[in-house]
Amino acid sequence: MKFNKKKRDEELRGLHVVVHNGDFTKALRKFKKKVADDGLLQELRKREYYESKGTKRRKEKEPLFDVIKGYVQKRQSSDNTSLCIRM
Repeated sequence: MKFNKKKRDEELRGLHVVVHNGDFTKALRKFKKKVADDGLLQELRKREYYESKGTKRRKEKEPLFDVIKGYVQKRQSSDNTSLCIRM
């Protein structure tokens, strides 16, 4: 089987940055920015450990609970009435 080495070298996969004039620090900064914008590290951290469906759902609902708690506290501080919210 013959491989076309030139074609394989031209085809760059993944994230890459070209270093100009030996300025490695600038290229490294550009690469880190590309990785951060791509969300690659966040994805790796998220997949590092298995997360069950219930845990995923709970994490998705956490911001909603924070909003509700803030609303309830604000409401209770202005009125001295109790408010019950069920989910």
